[in-house]
Amino acid sequence: MSRKIRMGMVGGSLDAFIGGVHRRAAIMDGEIELVCGVFSSDPSKSKETGRALYLPEDRLYNDFEEMILKEKQLPEGERMDFVAIVTPNHMHKAPTKLALENGFHVVCDKPITLNTEEAEEITALVEKTGLIFCLTHNYTGYPMVKEAKHMIASGAIGEIRKVIVEYPQGWLATLVEVTGNKQAAWRTDPKRSGAAGGLGDIGTHAENLAEYITGLKITQVCADLTIFVEGRLLDDDAHVLLRFNNGAKGILQNSQIANGEENDLNIRVYGETGGLQWKQLDPNTLIHKTNQGARIIRTGVGNLSKAAQVHTRIPAGHPEGYFEAFANLYRNFAIHLRAYWEGRNADPVYDFPSAQDGLRGMKFIDAVIASNASDTKWTNF
Repeated sequence: MSRKIRMGMVGGSLDAFIGGVHRRAAIMDGEIELVCGVFSSDPSKSKETGRALYLPEDRLYNDFEEMILKEKQLPEGERMDFVAIVTPNHMHKAPTKLALENGFHVVCDKPITLNTEEAEEITALVEKTGLIFCLTHNYTGYPMVKEAKHMIASGAIGEIRKVIVEYPQGWLATLVEVTGNKQAAWRTDPKRSGAAGGLGDIGTHAENLAEYITGLKITQVCADLTIFVEGRLLDDDAHVLLRFNNGAKGILQNSQIANGEENDLNIRVYGETGGLQWKQLDPNTLIHKTNQGARIIRTGVGNLSKAAQVHTRIPAGHPEGYFEAFANLYRNFAIHLRAYWEGRNADPVYDFPSAQDGLRGMKFIDAVIASNASDTKWTNF
């Protein structure tokens, strides 16, 4: 199809952080263009955002129902091809469901929904319709994450024994949600965030990264959740012991009250013959460790795997970061969408998180919350 893929957006007004991230990531490869949207539950704010993005007035809608149903009535070469949903968690299910029911593919910010029941419904609908669904666990898009996954699958560190994954932040060390901070307000509100706070916001990124890189599945959790900031309604700190399906053991910790920490998602994986270490704050570097020493692997340098190469955008020595990794998901989604239209399968090296990954994330939250409340502690996942 010799045209750009057309995107509609739900959420992501001018003052919303993640909406701008999605828009920049989507257009980075020239494959996708934004053609319509409803950017806020406030129609005036939505229209203001649309005008700032130079969208035509007749493609600025008052709500997502109007957008999806009116876009469906447009000619196939004019209407949007997919919907990007970038709202708070409680508003993920309804537009996703309506979009899928009306034949539109979906890119959805994580977590997939507010709770597991909703996630099961959406996952079943994705399978029923056969439409393409991408969940933006964006950290899977980094080249060195792809290389780590490839190395483990190739046996570079032997059978995995131990996994340590951490995600510390410090921005919620005080009760900032009562100061007018929009991002903090919805993330700490059970009605909009769900049953988990920091665990759902960043802990699920850690869970997803651990399973993605190792290729293993978590089977049991033993958890301790804490609310350190007085007056907060949801967890802001978590420690979780993990058991994996091959017998490996693990530790997952996430915190949003770790003063001075920025966004330090990091993972260490240890096998029988070596270990791997990756940090989001230094994303171009992967460290391969053995008892004979350590080897530094850098993005764009040497004979890297195909997965790492196709997700590397610029020459070695030029830092690639958050936007590029996010854009890799949108680029891969576009590749799969074009293959879908042409009736063929896309190369699996261009992968992205699925609805099933989203469902696992919600079930992980459930298991951790159940373990935290249990006296026996170890809880099946």
